[in-house]
Amino acid sequence: MNTTTSSSSTPTSQAAPVPQTHCADGPVIRGERMPAGRVDAGGTRLRLRALHVMGHGSARIARALGARKTTIQELASGNARTVSPQLRDAVSDLYDAWWDKRAPERTCAERSAATIARRRAIAGNWCAPAALDDDQLDVPGYRPQYGWKPATGTGVAPDIHPAVGHRYNRKGA
Repeated sequence: MNTTTSSSSTPTSQAAPVPQTHCADGPVIRGERMPAGRVDAGGTRLRLRALHVMGHGSARIARALGARKTTIQELASGNARTVSPQLRDAVSDLYDAWWDKRAPERTCAERSAATIARRRAIAGNWCAPAALDDDQLDVPGYRPQYGWKPATGTGVAPDIHPAVGHRYNRKGA
């Protein structure tokens, strides 16, 4: 790993992206064969973490996606290495809608949830959306150049309600 230092940030580690290769049984990432119908979860994880920086907690994200909170937590924490293409696309669409918007803080519960999400992002040194390289997000092994920085966004994100009957669970994450 290379360590870089910027005058406006703390040193961060940046690994070169890990190329995705293919074998007769399907794609291989980091030397392991990926299950059929799955993709690398790296870009999804970074998008979810960036939304946490903006105050969007796992429960709010899960509600907007029609997913389980635990699925979002597993992905954001890095415990899930692969994700379904459908959930990856749904997270990407949500990220596109919310990347520059703060979570609403209309009620005490919303303020508390936003604070918890931001604290989790600070503790994990998660990168804000504006510092992510959109062209590299879905490249396996991509790591942001910067860690956590405060972000206020351009406004408040709207509430998004998923289509009725559409849910992602752990198995479909």
